[in-house]
Amino acid sequence: MKTLEAYERDIAKQSDFLKKFEKQKPLPNHLQNNVIFTGSGDSLASAMLAEYFSDFRVKSFDPLDLLKNKHITKNKSVYFVSISGKTISNIKVAKVAKKSIAITANINSKLSQACTHSILLKSPNSDVFTAGSISFLDSALTCISLVTKISIPDDKKIYKQAISDAKKSRFSKRIFVLGNSMTFPLAMYCAAKFYELLGYDAHFERLEQFSHMELFSAKKGDTVIIFEEKNPHNIQLAKNLKKIGLNVLHPNIKSKNKITHVLYYTYFSQTLPLFEAKKRGQLDCNFVLAKKLRSVSDNMIY
Repeated sequence: MKTLEAYERDIAKQSDFLKKFEKQKPLPNHLQNNVIFTGSGDSLASAMLAEYFSDFRVKSFDPLDLLKNKHITKNKSVYFVSISGKTISNIKVAKVAKKSIAITANINSKLSQACTHSILLKSPNSDVFTAGSISFLDSALTCISLVTKISIPDDKKIYKQAISDAKKSRFSKRIFVLGNSMTFPLAMYCAAKFYELLGYDAHFERLEQFSHMELFSAKKGDTVIIFEEKNPHNIQLAKNLKKIGLNVLHPNIKSKNKITHVLYYTYFSQTLPLFEAKKRGQLDCNFVLAKKLRSVSDNMIY
C-alpha cells in the first residue's frame, strides 16, 4: 500500500474510532497547576490543546526548553506526548523529571521505559509509515480529556462538512494558516500536513501576530487560511487581504461545542492537502519521497 492511500484510509477510520474512544479521568483543577505537557510536531499541538482546555492551568513546553532548563520540571508532573515513543529529547527529559507520564502508542518504547507511568493510545492505523492523522486525533482528545470533561459529538455531520469545505477550497503553493487560542495548535497541525503531503511553503501564526509580521512577506496570489469563527475582527482582516490580491479561505462550522471545532479543523487540515495530492496524481506523501530531508530529521529526532 502506498503512503498516500494509507493516510486516506487512516482518516476514514476516525469516525468509527471516536465511537470507541476511551476518555481519561480529568486531573483535579488544583493539581493541574503543577502539570506540564510536552511533545514535538503533531504531538506539541496536542500538548498545546491541553493547555488551552485547562484554562491555562497546565503549561505546554517544547521538550528542548525543558531539557535546557531542568528547573522548570522541578516538582511537576510531566506528560510526554509521543506516538512512537522514540523522540530522544522526550526521553532525556523523562529521565530527569520527578514524575513522568508517557502518552504513546508504543508501550514498550524507550519513552515508556523512562517514564513512571504510561497512557496507551489505542487508535487503529494502516500499519504503513505515513503522515499523522488518526494518531493525532487520539493524542489530542486524550490530552484534552486529562484536563476537562468532554463529550464526543455526533461525528458524521462534522466530517461531511469538513470534507465538502475542503473539496471546494482552492489554494496556492504559499500558504499562511492563522489561528487564535484553541485554533492556533490546529493551524500548526494544518501547516504540518502541507509540509508532509505536498512539501508546500506553509506558515502558521496567531491572528494578531500575522498583521504585525508575516503579512509583510505575503505576495499577491498567496493563500491565507483563517481558523476561527467569523467575528468583526477576522471578517475585516479577510476583506483587507482580498483587496490586495490575497486568496482567503475562512472555513468554519456553526457550533458552540469546542470539541466540534477541534474535529472540524482537524478533518479540514487532513483532507485539504490530501485532495490536492490526489489531483496531482501523487501516490506517496512528500516527506516519504524527500529521503535526504527525512534522513536529517531522523538523525536529529532519534
